[in-house]
Amino acid sequence: MAKTIRGNKDGQNGENQTYSIPGRGAAIPRRQVVQEVKQGQHPNHAVYERNGQEFVRSKPDAQQQNNVDPDQ
Repeated sequence: MAKTIRGNKDGQNGENQTYSIPGRGAAIPRRQVVQEVKQGQHPNHAVYERNGQEFVRSKPDAQQQNNVDPDQ
């Protein structure tokens, strides 16, 4: 279970084709990380779809500064 998953912004338009997970590596393929999140291995993260592709992002937490404000 990863507490932090970071996108590498290594795709053609800056999208994440690989992710970094501390202790596991710096270039884990997007497809693999998406599958792990779907299987519940990273409960602090969710899968979302954009332009027909699935990506991983963090779920909101208790720290307001880390989250997108829906009123903005």
